[in-house]
Amino acid sequence: MAINWYPGHMHKANKDMTKVLPDVDLVIELLDCRLPFSSQNPSIAKFTQNKPTIKVLSKSDLADPEITAQWQTYFEKNDSVKTLLTTLEQGDKAQKLLQLCHKLVPSTSKAKFNILAMITGIPNVGKSTLINAVAGRKVAKTGDEPAITKGLQKIKIADGIMFLDTPGILWPKIHNENSGYRLAAAGSIKDTAIEVEDIAMYLSEYLLQHYPQALKDRYEFDSLPATDIQFLEALGAKRGCLRGGGRVDYEKVSSILVNEFRAGLLGRISLETPAMVVVEELVVARKLRERAEKDALRKKKKHGSRSNHSS
Repeated sequence: MAINWYPGHMHKANKDMTKVLPDVDLVIELLDCRLPFSSQNPSIAKFTQNKPTIKVLSKSDLADPEITAQWQTYFEKNDSVKTLLTTLEQGDKAQKLLQLCHKLVPSTSKAKFNILAMITGIPNVGKSTLINAVAGRKVAKTGDEPAITKGLQKIKIADGIMFLDTPGILWPKIHNENSGYRLAAAGSIKDTAIEVEDIAMYLSEYLLQHYPQALKDRYEFDSLPATDIQFLEALGAKRGCLRGGGRVDYEKVSSILVNEFRAGLLGRISLETPAMVVVEELVVARKLRERAEKDALRKKKKHGSRSNHSS
């Protein structure tokens, strides 16, 4: 699956973030708690290797708590990383976030002026909502659509902390196909970038395997169909998503499933575990290596044919 959604302002934001990073004391990265790995921008990870980092696991009330605990352990293996669970309504976590900022930044940095904390994350993860909660006033635009914030913005926060707000950014190429589907399912990519039927089929297959009881409870199935297509057909019939001749309207039933997942109506669900993504990344690395080897061989043959032609 190819996702083509990398607007020009995201490219510019990546460049701007790189430029200002030497002046940043701390990075606060918001992740979607349902998909912490897939919502972790590899570009940001590259930028922040040597920076203290707080990974804020947003929408934690929508995620499976047992799997969330696994992710906290996974991230905090790095001594310079702390995690904080939040929901979009948890303004009470503001003070905890400020305390972590002071704890992670050395006193030598604090003495110069305010702590400068870059706050970043993928689109539609609740970044602006968190900033407003910490600031105690509306200083950042919020909305359900990805890509509300367009440029870098400094925001003065209490307790000697300055936030550097950044646009929600993705990356030019998502090599892990599963990550692409998860991001689309969570609403972090514009809905026009991928067909809703494709998202629903991926989601159905995953939920049938990992959260069958959630599907039974929500949609009142006594027994579940075996495949994603069969599930969507059965759900379409239950919800009246039918066209002429009794055919299932796949677009309509797919929208129902995807929107109800995003709203948390299926229960607390996580789309990935640390063990799962370790395996996936090995597969991705192997495919990229094989592709690079094929490209190198193709170039070698092309160069050889040119040499023979010249002689």
